[in-house]
Amino acid sequence: MPLHTQASPPDWSSDITLAPGADLWVFAYGSLMWNPGFPYIERHVATLSGYHRRFCVASHRYRGTPETPGLVLGLDHGGSCRGIVFRIAAAEVPAALDYLWDREMTNRVYRPLFRRLRRRDGKAVEACCFVVDRQHYQYCGGLDEASVIQRIARCCGQRGPNVEYLANTVSHLDALGIPDAALRRIYAGVRQTTD
Repeated sequence: MPLHTQASPPDWSSDITLAPGADLWVFAYGSLMWNPGFPYIERHVATLSGYHRRFCVASHRYRGTPETPGLVLGLDHGGSCRGIVFRIAAAEVPAALDYLWDREMTNRVYRPLFRRLRRRDGKAVEACCFVVDRQHYQYCGGLDEASVIQRIARCCGQRGPNVEYLANTVSHLDALGIPDAALRRIYAGVRQTTD
């Protein structure tokens, strides 16, 4: 049963059904790691199997423009991804989901799926993961690494240069002790391009 009680259901209610009074775990693999934007009561490094972090979503607003779309991260099929899993207290879940839908689901390029994660301490949790929709027009998972580097190096949107998003992600992953070799390689390529 959805958690909403108002006359018009919130946007997320058609995608997520939760038991009343339940806490919610949310998996972060990009900017949500360092800027979640919602209150949480726990956070842990965790691994999601079956998906990997990838620059596979065209950004026409935040990190690019319609004419020169930037790239942001999505969870794409295959491999595994280490990130941060946040536990949101039941009382905060409706407001947190409203916020997440405004932030992550405006164009519906992601699908909110519940998947089992393994925390660094060995415990398993079921968490909401925003997985890229490969049928969406913003999906661009077919780009080779050189094309990704060129787009990130030159694009800028409402939230700043695309390279800033990449640099923040690499920096925070390193600080958390979960470096991502593919992102580091892309970042090195972008820095060579812009130097």
